[in-house]
Amino acid sequence: MGATLDAKGLNCPMPLIRTRLALKDVAIGETLKVMATDPTSYIDIRHFCETTGQELVSAEEEDGVYTYVICKAAEF
Repeated sequence: MGATLDAKGLNCPMPLIRTRLALKDVAIGETLKVMATDPTSYIDIRHFCETTGQELVSAEEEDGVYTYVICKAAEF
């Protein structure tokens, strides 16, 4: 597993902003694991991946914590 971003406790749009910034430091083909508690992150992270060409490897929710694994597939 590559880098990890703990965005728990942050409200929209901060989990997405932090995800975008963290992915800038991830090499293409590497992954970023993001943990967030904001329920809107479920929509925001998916949309971000679709619009920037990133691969959303997984998206799970457990006990109010949303965990995403994103594989950086393209520069943005």
